[in-house]
Amino acid sequence: MRAAYIDPATAKSYPLDVPRWRSDDGGPLMITALPGITRGEIDQRARSIWRYRAALPMAIAPISLGEGMTPLIDLPWAGTRLRFKLEWFAPTCSFKDRGASVMLSYLKQAGVTSILEDSSGNGGAAIAAFGAAAGVKVKILCPATTQAPKVAQMRAFGAELQLVPGPREESENEAIRQSEQIFYASHNWQPFFLQGTKLLAYELWEDLGFHAPDNIIIPCGAGSNVLGCDIGFSELLAAGQIARLPRLFCVQPANVAPIHACFEAGSETLLPREWKPTIAEGTAIKRPVRLKQVLQAIKRSQGGTVAIAEDEIVTAVRQLAASGFYVEPTCASAAAAAAKLLASGQIRPGETSVVVLTGTGLKASGFMTELFAKS
Repeated sequence: MRAAYIDPATAKSYPLDVPRWRSDDGGPLMITALPGITRGEIDQRARSIWRYRAALPMAIAPISLGEGMTPLIDLPWAGTRLRFKLEWFAPTCSFKDRGASVMLSYLKQAGVTSILEDSSGNGGAAIAAFGAAAGVKVKILCPATTQAPKVAQMRAFGAELQLVPGPREESENEAIRQSEQIFYASHNWQPFFLQGTKLLAYELWEDLGFHAPDNIIIPCGAGSNVLGCDIGFSELLAAGQIARLPRLFCVQPANVAPIHACFEAGSETLLPREWKPTIAEGTAIKRPVRLKQVLQAIKRSQGGTVAIAEDEIVTAVRQLAASGFYVEPTCASAAAAAAKLLASGQIRPGETSVVVLTGTGLKASGFMTELFAKS
C-alpha cells in the first residue's frame, strides 16, 4: 500500500505529492504506518541519518549537513550507569536537525521555495540552516524572549525573523495567521519532521547492536522525539527486528507540564492549568498540537511522564557539567528525571536506559554565564 498523509481523527488520507501541514478539517496529520527496515537495508556508505533512507515513506533526494550519528556515551549517574545520547553533536547543535533535514528535503523536492516556521529557538535554527542548504527562503516567528544566541544563529543562516511579544503560543498563533501567504513548515505540524525524528530510533537500535533499549528518557514540549521514537521502534517491531518497544518517559518542567498533567489524570484533552515561566524554554509548550498521539505513544510503550522542578533542573545542569557535558536546561531535565525514575524504581539499574540530551549549553549562554558565575 502506498504511503499517504492521514488524519488520525478522521482516517481521511491525502497523497504525499502535494505538501500539506494539516488536514482539511484543521487537524495535525501523520504518515500511514510503514513496514520498517532490516539491518541489511541500512546504507553503510552514508554517515548521517540518510543511512536509514529506506525507512522513509518515499524516495527523497537528501538535503544533508551530516546530521545524526551522534555519540551514545556510558556515564555513571544516580548510583548506576546510563547511556546518554549527545544530540548537540548535530550541525546546529540540537536534535531538531534530524527532522529539519527530512522535512526540507521533502519540501524542496516537492517544489516549495519559501516557508514559514515558529520556534522558541532550536527548531528555528535547524530549519533556517537546512533551508539555507536547500536554497529555500525561510521566515521564522519566535518569542521576543528567545535566547540571544539562538536568534543570532537563525539570522546567521539568512532567515527572516519576526520577534513576537507574549508567551510561546503567540508565535504559533501568528504563524497560522500568516500561513495563508506562505507555506507553514512547522516542526510541530508537518509530519515529515517526525519522519526525521523517527530515525533516532533506528540509530539507537544500531548503536545498541541492533537491540532496543529498555527505557528512553526524553525532554518533551510538543513531543516530536517521543513520537519519533514511537514511530521508529514500532516499525522495527513490525519488521521483526526487535522483540518489544522500549518504554518512553516524557519529561516536562513542572512549571509547564500539560502532557504530564493529562497522563496523570488519564485525560486525552488539555486540562485547565495556570502555567509559570521555566528555564527549560525549549519545552515550554502549553498546548501541544499532537497531545493525544503523544499520550497514546507513552501508554503503548508502557512508559510514563515526569515533571521536574526548576531547582532540580539547575542541579542537573551542574551535575552534567561536572561530568563534562555542557547542556542547556531544557535537556538537563531528562537527566534529572532519570534520577527520579531510578529512585522510584520505575527504571532499574540493570536495564539499558538512554537519556536523550537534546541541545548544547552554548544556546543558553546567558543563563549558563549567570549560573556558573555564582559557582
